[in-house]
Amino acid sequence: MKSIEFKRPEMEDRKLLDGYFKRYPSRNCERTFINVYLWSRHYKVKYAVIENTLVFKNEDHEITFTYPIGESEDIKKALKFLMEYCEKENKVFELYCVTEEQFEQLNKWYPDEFKITYDRDIADYVYESEKLITLSGKKLHGKRNHINKFKSEHQDWKYETMTEDSVEECFQMALQWRKENGCDADMEKNAEMCVALNSLRLFKELEMTGGILRVDGEIVAFTMGEPVSDDTFVVHIEKAFSEIQGAYPMINQQFVEHECAGYKYINREDDAGVEGLRKAKLSYRPAFLIGKGRVKR
Repeated sequence: MKSIEFKRPEMEDRKLLDGYFKRYPSRNCERTFINVYLWSRHYKVKYAVIENTLVFKNEDHEITFTYPIGESEDIKKALKFLMEYCEKENKVFELYCVTEEQFEQLNKWYPDEFKITYDRDIADYVYESEKLITLSGKKLHGKRNHINKFKSEHQDWKYETMTEDSVEECFQMALQWRKENGCDADMEKNAEMCVALNSLRLFKELEMTGGILRVDGEIVAFTMGEPVSDDTFVVHIEKAFSEIQGAYPMINQQFVEHECAGYKYINREDDAGVEGLRKAKLSYRPAFLIGKGRVKR
């Protein structure tokens, strides 16, 4: 059995990883180089090319793999390789972040041999961009009210596209947000904040798209994201000062209107099982959720 070396994604690996993501597109928020690169600094994620497919390995607790990305026949070969690898290493074969579509393919090749356990906490929320822009209809009436109130209370508000010149201001706003939200005492919040700060540090290199909301000339909210497929844009980061009522719905609406109107869908990632975040994301009435789970025998 040939040896495979997994390595942590680095900037020089972008062309290779992006090549796979673009040839085999998905609306899944994990399928971007930026997401993989930034979060691999927190989680022990590495990648390898196996049988012409791209596979990620997570060593955070136990060893698990992502479903291979590639042509159908190569995926089948890669899965066989991973099963044999686990058997040789005396480890349990397990896949993580497997979508319904991927599991359906696996089940065709190995009927009823594997089971999938979906994790609601990691399901992506996907919205129609037009609805996030117009907020039309009775169900989104409350969002329109929040925005109207924001506009009436802050008549000097301004939206602008993030540039290299405004990154440092966003960085200082993020540091203030971290201080106000007790990130140092919460491991997950701290990890997310580290990703946000690194996104700003590497704004130019990562070629992210960002938006800024100002009140009295000061930044009160910012957001960042990137396309994940031809019809879907994924929002990775969104921060706003909670004391500015309506800042969150305002930056959400303005960013989609100015930067994402050319995309049919907006993926706003998962809720990590946080009750308040789940309630907020559901209140925007997602078009659908992308379910993901763990696969074991």
